[in-house]
Amino acid sequence: MAYYYDNNGYGRGFGGFFGSIPPVTKNIILINILVFVATLINQNFMVGTFALFYPASPYFHFWQVVTHMFMHGGFWHIFFNMYTLLIFGMVLERTIGSKKFLIFYFVTGLGAAAMHLGVEYIKAQSYLAAASSSVAAMTSYHNLLLTPTLGASGAIYGVLIGYAMLFPNSVLTLLFPPISLKAKWFVLIFAVIELGTGVFGTSDGIAHFAHLGGMLFGYLLILYWKKTGKLFMY
Repeated sequence: MAYYYDNNGYGRGFGGFFGSIPPVTKNIILINILVFVATLINQNFMVGTFALFYPASPYFHFWQVVTHMFMHGGFWHIFFNMYTLLIFGMVLERTIGSKKFLIFYFVTGLGAAAMHLGVEYIKAQSYLAAASSSVAAMTSYHNLLLTPTLGASGAIYGVLIGYAMLFPNSVLTLLFPPISLKAKWFVLIFAVIELGTGVFGTSDGIAHFAHLGGMLFGYLLILYWKKTGKLFMY
């Protein structure tokens, strides 16, 4: 069994490690896991009720703007999101405090949803403008109304940029491929990739602009806290 030590030098097992995770990070992970299990039990109900649909969709409910952040479409989706949250969220929460981290997480998640819905609005308007003369445009519009968005990725990307802004020169290593770079360069590369795939890519089922929205709102919030001297005020 892995063995850990707390700040007082006392040994801890795995339960001790889990208990040492800061409260906001830990509770967000637990909620995501519980919601994922509920989705496995009744996927149609959970997705239709709690995933985020375009506001003109018959499946849209106002609470989806928040609840979609706690849903995932599969094991690897939730695994990588929660693993990233665990690694970087713990550091960020311990650095800026739990209350501020909770605010940061929701601001980035809601910012991601706002940008995603904004892009969907532009798409919807273009489809409707061409619908009178194009069956394909009308079909695309109906598909947009019926397509759910789910996942914590927008907020996770916000956490990543928050970490990179506070620890820009910390060296991170990818597992595949095993490349090491400073955090600031990793995040910049991620942003360029998301922007490129969002603008020029095909429909791949990934909300790239939601990721960019999380990064943008995370950047702006950290920048605001820094300029007002509130970043490290608990």
